[in-house]
Amino acid sequence: MPVKPNIRIARDGQDWARDAAALIHRISEQAIQSNGRFLVALSGGSTPKTLYKTLTAPEWKGQFKWSKILFLFGDERCTPPEHPESNFGMAQVALFQPLGIRPDHIYRMRGEHQDPVSAAQEYEETLRSLTQCAAPELPRIDLILLGLGEDGHTASLFPGTAALQEQIRVVTVGQALKGIRDRLTLTLGVINRATVVLFLVTGSGKAPVVRAILEPQSAADRALPAALVAPEAGQLIWMLDHSATAQLTIRH
Repeated sequence: MPVKPNIRIARDGQDWARDAAALIHRISEQAIQSNGRFLVALSGGSTPKTLYKTLTAPEWKGQFKWSKILFLFGDERCTPPEHPESNFGMAQVALFQPLGIRPDHIYRMRGEHQDPVSAAQEYEETLRSLTQCAAPELPRIDLILLGLGEDGHTASLFPGTAALQEQIRVVTVGQALKGIRDRLTLTLGVINRATVVLFLVTGSGKAPVVRAILEPQSAADRALPAALVAPEAGQLIWMLDHSATAQLTIRH
């Protein structure tokens, strides 16, 4: 049976960001103690950007063992890294540069590759090498950060697209419903294999889809990509602010 989600609600703004930073710090310490390193897959978007800026503040910058952290990505738009919509580009400016993270600790998806299928395969090989995990087994990442779209998408897994059905690959090509269509994304298999999956969701605009995922009313709700994130053995945590919970009928 998939694990029951752990719902955490913080006050809006800085309280949410501090609570998220504290949670990630605890997860990183546990991974480093157990494995000597911490593998974290980052997410793009405005909510993770708020978290990244918090992690670079003096309150947190000195608490993490950055030299033992390896940074991965859960998805990427098929753009060059300097493109304003590149997830790597955002993380580079908001997180890596302020912290002075060494380039050999950052494993980005090559969104600029002319062949997205080849880029996905390359990133899968990178993940398998890092985790010493041969096919058909799935690599285990210590922490995967996920956002949530108003349409229920997460990473670059969009409703009704072929990427949701991928059963073999660790990384595949996703198709967005608008904007930059071609994406690289982790598949549900490797997401659900993670030690911890952490959804980062803020804002009243996300309240309807938060309710659809956490209090589903229909088969369509249960089929949304974010609803299919259901680790069999790891932890599933939702870090929400009060605005994002406005339509929940039960305070979790």
